[in-house]
Amino acid sequence: MTADQTPAARAGGSRAELIADTALALLAERGMRGLTHRAVDEAAGLPQGSTSNHARTRAALLAAAVRRLAEREARVLTPGEMPHPGGSPLDTADGRNGDALDAVADALALALHRALTGQRALLIARYELALEATRRPELREFYDTAGRGFREPLESLLTALGSAEPRRHAQSLAAWCEGLMFLCAAGVDHAAVPGRAALRKGFAELLRGMVGTSA
Repeated sequence: MTADQTPAARAGGSRAELIADTALALLAERGMRGLTHRAVDEAAGLPQGSTSNHARTRAALLAAAVRRLAEREARVLTPGEMPHPGGSPLDTADGRNGDALDAVADALALALHRALTGQRALLIARYELALEATRRPELREFYDTAGRGFREPLESLLTALGSAEPRRHAQSLAAWCEGLMFLCAAGVDHAAVPGRAALRKGFAELLRGMVGTSA
């Protein structure tokens, strides 16, 4: 089984994690058609029927993969590495301090760089699930809920920086990140991943345009 990171389940995690991690790896390697309960059992080295016992239907297996995807993507930035509104480094008089903006740009660059350089297979699995969600309303709900878990903290950061339209600006930032991730995981830039400094510069330029020249 190929994966960007050794699944936690192989280091003593739960069987549920092992099944979900294996499902994600199969999606990246074989696409949606290659994901079956039997294939997960075989790739994970589990007794036949183990995946069916955990996720009785294909929809349940896909939902488990989406939840696990959100958990693993969230690890690109630990809570201690992410600036928090109302505290250091955003604890400023007007919320538009240049140091605060640079801190946010640096944190976002770190997260995106980790995703681009260490999670290519996970990104490919993500695109497989995103496309499938357009055809399965029940999966769409799981996928959208996971996505809000990333968008809402971004809106809070933009509000703290002084954005007059944090929701729209968060959408624009997310779209920029999505574009880079696709280009580097499956597009023409798959062999030319930007360095962290270039990503930091890009984020800083976008943020300054969003919160005004006083940042």
